[in-house]
Amino acid sequence: MRLPQLNVYRHDSDTRALVTLAGDIDWATAPLVSAALTTCVEDGIRTVDVDLTAVTFCDVSGLNAFLAVFHLATDAGATLQLHYPPPILARIIEIAGPCFLLHELHAVRPCSQWDVATAGSAL
Repeated sequence: MRLPQLNVYRHDSDTRALVTLAGDIDWATAPLVSAALTTCVEDGIRTVDVDLTAVTFCDVSGLNAFLAVFHLATDAGATLQLHYPPPILARIIEIAGPCFLLHELHAVRPCSQWDVATAGSAL
């Protein structure tokens, strides 16, 4: 049995942080994602950019972690955006509805084009 692997790298520049995730995000590693991103907000970071270029898998546990930290960041007056998600994750986010997580340039198509009628037929 293969153990889940996730590496987290953080680079700060003033009140902005770039968090790069590499590996799988699932029930075993989502708490690590949540802790790393929550720490950014607690450290006073105002803009958290999450680079998902090297993420090979992300399930609903990861999506829930991103949503929870997004709301925490918003309550603290900060922003959190996902960049370069794997195509399947971008698609899941757009179909499920939390398009606000994605940086607009990295969405499969503009979130404004999604509605309830097209979401059901997109699968």
